[in-house]
Amino acid sequence: MKEKIKNPILRGFNPDPSIIRVKEDYYIATSTFEWWPGVQIHHSKDLIHWELLTHPLNRISQLDLRGVGASQGIWAPCLTYADHRYFLVYTVVNSFYCNMYDTNNYLVTATDIMGPWSDPIPLNNFGFDPSLFHDDDDRKYMVSMVTDHRIPAKYRGRLILQEYSDKEKKMIGEVGEIYKGDKIFLEGPHIFKRGEYYYLFSADSGTGERHGQSIQRSKSVWGPYEWYDKNSILTARNDPNLLLQKAGHCDLVETQNGEWYAVHLCARALENKNPAGTKFEGCRRYPLGRETAIQKMKWTNDNWLVLDNGTNYPQEEVEAPNLPEYLFASKPDRDDFDQKTLDLEFQSLRIPLDDTYYSLSARKGYLRLYGRSGLSSRFSQSLIARRWTEFQFEASTCMEYEPTVFKNMAGLICLYDYDNYFYLHVTHDEELGKCISILTAENKKYEYPIGFYPIGNATKIYLKAEVDYDKLQFYYSISNEAEYVKIGPVLDASILSDEACNEGWFTGAMVGICCQDLTGFKTYADFDYFEYKTANTKC
Repeated sequence: MKEKIKNPILRGFNPDPSIIRVKEDYYIATSTFEWWPGVQIHHSKDLIHWELLTHPLNRISQLDLRGVGASQGIWAPCLTYADHRYFLVYTVVNSFYCNMYDTNNYLVTATDIMGPWSDPIPLNNFGFDPSLFHDDDDRKYMVSMVTDHRIPAKYRGRLILQEYSDKEKKMIGEVGEIYKGDKIFLEGPHIFKRGEYYYLFSADSGTGERHGQSIQRSKSVWGPYEWYDKNSILTARNDPNLLLQKAGHCDLVETQNGEWYAVHLCARALENKNPAGTKFEGCRRYPLGRETAIQKMKWTNDNWLVLDNGTNYPQEEVEAPNLPEYLFASKPDRDDFDQKTLDLEFQSLRIPLDDTYYSLSARKGYLRLYGRSGLSSRFSQSLIARRWTEFQFEASTCMEYEPTVFKNMAGLICLYDYDNYFYLHVTHDEELGKCISILTAENKKYEYPIGFYPIGNATKIYLKAEVDYDKLQFYYSISNEAEYVKIGPVLDASILSDEACNEGWFTGAMVGICCQDLTGFKTYADFDYFEYKTANTKC
């Protein structure tokens, strides 16, 4: 019996997947939004097992996201390979939730997937979700959606095509509209060619629970494109009980044995729903964000591409391709900060953390974080975090920290964005001295549910968060990690979710460590380790 691929293949916040095969290697690029460095690339050889490999946008000359809001920044990268080079196009969204979006599209290239990647080449800025198509006559075209600030917009959705000159490093020629929709909104478009047809493969109907994937075809890259009468070919919109909801935003790959697979974004829902009067009233909550799944595809006798399972529903388990199994070495749950660089799983917000933010060498075996701006800053936070990948997990750390004023804080944080988080931290109070507290933020509503609890002259402070679906419980110890005690009430973890947050709703919940010094003197905290463990339970 053939082995199965278990979905999601990239668990936790990994949306908008773009996939390529180069000989026997498969690579998936996903969106990172305001998290830095930009774009995650995972690697596989069998489409079953995946490993985080690199972040191509890893220099400030390539990417500076200072000032961007929640869920803005890097959107929908498209990874392609041609002419013995890797091409990555993507959008940097500088303003959103406004009348006129700023959607700047760029291209970077590399001869090696590990880089170095070039500095960005500006493309057109009509809209987001750019995708580069390499035709068999060596011409290159970029397709993207179009934003429309007019009220009302003339069309519900548009897709445009323009040629890109690799020699001149710029867009050339006329801009052609290849889709103008009155009823169905399309985004995340890709063009690929098979036989005599060009196929336009696009996400439809938004990114929520109505999301789907549609396909069109034409004998000219410029269209007109014929609509497949069985669209959407992939969607979960008609069955709320499916594990993989929000299915859509696909990209395609053909294996070396001629099998076809589509990667797509998806999401796993909690039962919790938004209350009346909220932005997305009655919607289910998705703290893990939008993830990446894979489905096996097949071609019909009349040359349309459909799911191999005979339906348009995404499957939790998919037949694996006829490829040798390829396993990656497992990573330990605990990071003891004994390497020269931070683990790839950790990301910072908007900019890289240089030696004025952190050090792995100031104290051997510790990560030293120098306090910077507050948690609402869009510019200079001293914070690193990693994705939640399951509904049940625990995260812990051990910290040494000597705050001297109430504007000094450091600790363990679960967050979605700068308006939504749970922060177990150590600080200083004029009357209590060194103390521990919890700060909660829900769409700019801030509370301290336990006030401030004195911890005396404790040197090592152990902090832990346990998440069980929609429940979050903090723990602490000032003796050792075997003697944790609960601190504070059970908190509603579901608010760290796409639909629950008023501003950002395209990313996912993160957990990490941080340090603030609102005096400007950069008081530091030393972290001995960070540990993330998931429960061995069925998802």
